Amino acid sequence: MNIAPLAERVRPKTLSEVVGQEHLTGPGKPLRRMLETRRLSSFILWGPPGSGKTTLARLMAQGVGQEMVALSAVNAGVKDIKEVVTQAQQKGGLVLFLDEIHRFNKSQQDALLPHVESGLLTLIGATTENPSFEVNPALRSRARVYVLNPLDEEATLRLLERALAHPQGLQAQAEPKALELIAQAAMGDARRALSALELAASLGEGQISEAAAREALGSGTLNFDKGGEYFYDLISALHKSVRGNHVDAALYYLARMIEGGADPLYLARRLARMAVEDVGLADPNALRLAMAAKDAYDFLGSPEGELALAELVIYLALAPKSNSSYVAWKNAQNAARTHPDAAIPLPLRNAPTALMQRLGYGRGYAYYHDDPEGSFAQQYLPDDLENLTLYQATGEGWEERVRERLKALRARFATGSKTKRT
Repeated sequence: MNIAPLAERVRPKTLSEVVGQEHLTGPGKPLRRMLETRRLSSFILWGPPGSGKTTLARLMAQGVGQEMVALSAVNAGVKDIKEVVTQAQQKGGLVLFLDEIHRFNKSQQDALLPHVESGLLTLIGATTENPSFEVNPALRSRARVYVLNPLDEEATLRLLERALAHPQGLQAQAEPKALELIAQAAMGDARRALSALELAASLGEGQISEAAAREALGSGTLNFDKGGEYFYDLISALHKSVRGNHVDAALYYLARMIEGGADPLYLARRLARMAVEDVGLADPNALRLAMAAKDAYDFLGSPEGELALAELVIYLALAPKSNSSYVAWKNAQNAARTHPDAAIPLPLRNAPTALMQRLGYGRGYAYYHDDPEGSFAQQYLPDDLENLTLYQATGEGWEERVRERLKALRARFATGSKTKRT
């Protein structure tokens, strides 16, 4: 008897079970609102492999009670579209899930257009390629584009733990270190993570040890050299070498990963993270160069595009370092969670109606360019957070130049606040 793969057996049955795409599935977010209103409109899901595109398409069609027909643009053509259109006419409408929509050429996409426009077909497209370049503007204008993110390690861990506890899952016990190892090596791909977990369970006879996880990962494409080093060790070494300003080590680990078969675009994403997390505002150009390197690789491919990644690694390793933005953002998130309903000062509020104006919304706002002194005397934070300090500039690079300005600005706000109270 054939048993479905683990990824299929534990596929989410509701939107709440989907892991890692809360910006689309959470309360008040686009896909959640469609289900709540039971009004499904055409959209395209753009994201890397294993990010949940097929799962979301199925859940959206099921959630609004519409029948869905799935096609893959790899082997479908205009004839298949005509057959789906005939079915839709007989049934009064259908949801068409078109995987790899970027594989359709212009004429094939044009064949969809009138039926999407009339509402006969509700299109859900899925693609790993940028729709701006691969989907016709006319079709794109009739279908919202939603970006799916690769799963971070925390989300991947939740996915693995759910698979272990799922009624149709593995019903196995796993060492925490084994799950961490798989989550790190999966590179944001849920399907890859679940496949590795299933293999590790079979190797460990239901007990998933760290050794079983390493063996499972080593038997696939995630073993990166003959000496037994694994992906998560290498990406950690690359990140720490960049953070520690050791350019030669950083280049070595980058080359070792590329030579071992790592996805260069995944490495570009990780390097962009280093640019914002570890270089940060000490050198704001780091993020610009990171995005340029990603685009250069996307444009050139291998091997020419790899030089852009090498150039980026050199730049990041030699750049001044600051994690002030990273720390400030964590502080801001904590403040928002601790004080989610703090009242916004009236002068800062929007006042689009006469009633709001009568209630004092926007009254007394000091426009900085007309009234700098009044602007500094103005209250910006809610009463409960009036003395909140989230960001501290370091003495590195660009932040060294603005640290005194930040100090002076905060002093002016403090003086202005005292003047207003007196």
